[in-house]
Amino acid sequence: MTTTAPVPVSAPAVRPFPYLGLCMLAVAIFLNVTIEMIPTGLLPLMSADLGVSESLVGLLVTVFAFTVVVTSTPLVALTRRLPRHALVVGVLAIFAASSLLTAIAPTYELVVASRVFGGLAHGVFWAVVGAYSSYLVPKEQLGRAVAITLGGGSLAFVLGVPLGTALGQLLGWRATFGALAGLVALGALLVWRFLPRVDHLAAVDAPEVSPKGGGRRPSIGGVVLLCIITGVIMVGQYTFYTYIAPFLSREAGLGDAAVSPLLFAYGIAGAVGLAFVGAYLGRRPRVGLVVSLGATILAIALLGAFPHVPVVAIPAFALWGLALGGLPALLQTRMLHIAPARIRDTASAFFTTAFNIGIGGGALVGAIVLDSLGLRAIPFVYLGILVVALAVVLVSDALTSRASSRASSRAESRTAA
Repeated sequence: MTTTAPVPVSAPAVRPFPYLGLCMLAVAIFLNVTIEMIPTGLLPLMSADLGVSESLVGLLVTVFAFTVVVTSTPLVALTRRLPRHALVVGVLAIFAASSLLTAIAPTYELVVASRVFGGLAHGVFWAVVGAYSSYLVPKEQLGRAVAITLGGGSLAFVLGVPLGTALGQLLGWRATFGALAGLVALGALLVWRFLPRVDHLAAVDAPEVSPKGGGRRPSIGGVVLLCIITGVIMVGQYTFYTYIAPFLSREAGLGDAAVSPLLFAYGIAGAVGLAFVGAYLGRRPRVGLVVSLGATILAIALLGAFPHVPVVAIPAFALWGLALGGLPALLQTRMLHIAPARIRDTASAFFTTAFNIGIGGGALVGAIVLDSLGLRAIPFVYLGILVVALAVVLVSDALTSRASSRASSRAESRTAA
């Protein structure tokens, strides 16, 4: 009698979690957010050197953001079938050129033109990078992947903007933009070398599959609702944050030297908030969003009411950073869950457009408030917008829950029948 040894069955290959690739996306996001937000830290220096008001320098954020709003969707459509890897490297090269042009621009008008040039690439960047992690990991790992990539944005507030501000105060604002141009060029080389290439066309061309069990399919309607919420929140955020340097320096009476370390503390708090979201709230983005907005309302109320009391104002400023740190991850994770796979890039473009409508609109609202009512009024305008944003979130969640309950009841009735 012969026996046959059992043939070992190899376990299915488990794809390792792509930490290196996600870190490369985080590097790209770090550079992008630093470029976008650096005028907020350099605002007084740029105003004095260019001979324009601080509100006009603040509008550089608006110009950058509104360029994204106008161009992102058509540019994403035009680049829809281009390789995602090459597109990320290409837009980073444009960011480097834009920063160099800003550094050498002799007039305010040419600075604006250089920011428009950078803004053209910005919308494409976020549409591509926003969806890139969804091509690297399965859906159940999206929350962790998004938290890692958006860690680059938090690091921009921790290191990028504060160090850029400190460099500007030491050597001038042009040195900051020149240094950024070199760093972005280096970042483009790292991304080219280490970011995995993906086949995004497989998702673009794939037919939509209905969920098992008759569940609701992801839809563009859910993306639109999320974009509205995102836009409202960002209008409030950048109404105040765009003009945070003069507020901390003059209205809070802390002086120019305190701006850079306070921005650093804000960024550290934001990184902690992002880590908390990744560890605890990433699977419950609706709850996380309500908690984040509630904490921000408390922080801004304290900061606006007691700007001259450092023991209140400084912790309130840190709480603001903590509360807002995980917000982009909560919003983007939710967007990637509700957007059909075949339109993730387009949904990311809509999301980017809403984000930048908020950024640009907030900077514009802040400029109007600054010129008409002064710095003291800006946090209270933000507070009002936050209350509106929270109301929209609560109402939309209630409507979604009611619709889900009705759908469940109908499914149970069909099963009983």
